[in-house]
Amino acid sequence: MTSSPAADAAAALIAELIAHGVRDLVLSPGSRSQSLALAAVHFAQRDLLRVHVRVDERVAGFTALGLSRETGVPTAVVCTSGTAVANLLPAVMEAFHSGIPLLLLTADRPPELRGIGANQATAQPGLFGTFVRSSLDAPVPGDGEWMGLAEAAVATAMGADAEGALPEVAGPVHLNLPTREPLSGAVPRIVVAPGVVPQPVRAEPVVIERGPRTVVIAGADAGAEAEEIAYRGSWPLIAEVVSGARFGRQIVHGYRRLLNEQTLGGRIERAIVLGHPTLSREAARLLARTDLDVIAVRRGGEELNLNGRTRAAASVVVADGPADREWLAAWLGASAALAVDLSEAAPDAEGLASTDPATRRDAVRTELDAVRRPLDRELLVDAVWRATWPHDRLMFGSSRLVRVADGVLGGKKVPVHANRGLAGIDGTIATATGIAAASQAEGAHGVTRVLLGDLAFLHDVGALLLPPDEQAPRMQVIVGNDGGGTIFDGLEVAASAPPTDLDRAFYTPHRVEIEHLALAYGWEYHRVTTRSALDQVLTTPVVGRQIIEVPLAR
Repeated sequence: MTSSPAADAAAALIAELIAHGVRDLVLSPGSRSQSLALAAVHFAQRDLLRVHVRVDERVAGFTALGLSRETGVPTAVVCTSGTAVANLLPAVMEAFHSGIPLLLLTADRPPELRGIGANQATAQPGLFGTFVRSSLDAPVPGDGEWMGLAEAAVATAMGADAEGALPEVAGPVHLNLPTREPLSGAVPRIVVAPGVVPQPVRAEPVVIERGPRTVVIAGADAGAEAEEIAYRGSWPLIAEVVSGARFGRQIVHGYRRLLNEQTLGGRIERAIVLGHPTLSREAARLLARTDLDVIAVRRGGEELNLNGRTRAAASVVVADGPADREWLAAWLGASAALAVDLSEAAPDAEGLASTDPATRRDAVRTELDAVRRPLDRELLVDAVWRATWPHDRLMFGSSRLVRVADGVLGGKKVPVHANRGLAGIDGTIATATGIAAASQAEGAHGVTRVLLGDLAFLHDVGALLLPPDEQAPRMQVIVGNDGGGTIFDGLEVAASAPPTDLDRAFYTPHRVEIEHLALAYGWEYHRVTTRSALDQVLTTPVVGRQIIEVPLAR
């Protein structure tokens, strides 16, 4: 096979990506992108790149998002021209708002074939608008070179300053890559060594004095840094369940109620915010108070500024000084009274061993009732939380269940993910698949669990399709199935819309047989209705992909 300018340029570009730390590439097949695809497979065969193939570009985009979520390193996404590019937009928007690095390598027609009605050609340059940190329409190989594009793209995706971009904030970068025929050829053998992703120069942290009555609020993607700041400052920690910061001595249980109480929430003078708080209106109302001093550690593409006077910071450190022990004690005392314990009572050993038939019968009945106790939302989220450990990963979908979890679950240091940048249900399973692939690479242990509702599951059902030649990740997709979108029960529309309109336009009831979907896509299936059965399936060693359906009341 002879070479071609397209093949040479594609191989050089991907080699440069590898040299600058990129280890994962997600590929959707297509004609115009064939040189990029063949180059990617070539480097994968040399163990220099992990290639993940997905037939659906929307699934591919969210799979890349999950890989980058877990690794913190840009993942490349390759697709062909036309509507394939547009299908990446939901994942690009989520990456922008969450501050996640992505590299979008979109194949295109050359300039002379644009705007004249040529097949599969549209206006791709600039398609992602303000949702990318930079966008470049590359020259056609032969007219110009692609060398140097990868180095700049990786640096910008990681948060290096760029014109019109966001210093120190990671995000997506778009490289639009036009080629002329021949679209592929022999892939040149390029010597390349895997490199390390460059880190941008960080600004000096903002020093936080201890003085005012302060709370630390940890939203999605806050991470362990929020717990560390709360500990250093001896401040209450209001940590959403998706924050990755719900652990330690300072966490506040029942925070929604306490934020509404004048004796606690009403006395807050300052809030330090990490991540993106999205799960409670109480936190949003607090951060919108114009009399409140808010310092928000920047994570995503938009600054948090609900009160019009919030100060942004790249990072913060706590100054030395005496702690306000009375303030912290007031919060922790109130918090202790609101902690939820959903564990079963210990067996009545004396009753079970009693020689009195009535006593023994009552003890046995109590134990049987516990074993047969039907699952509700609280017991479901509690079981999944208890089964998950630091070597696992937990992904929450934007369903009713994540709000239940936020209200009842206690502290535990586990890696948590959620697409809360825009709080949508797009791509939940695909994102979790990327997280699983990244966290289980190189033989690492652990299971990735996905907890979501039935509509979020159905919205991303195409992500269940995985190539047979890729290592199946250890995953448990736990579907709380109440037959429709009951998350709308808690919104204004539930009180204003006629019941029939509410059911048709919002709840969208369905009769999908999830077991049949699992069979079609080659996933192991379990249907569980009791806590004991759920505990058993969650704690049995996982060797592949499982769908666990939990029927729930409407």
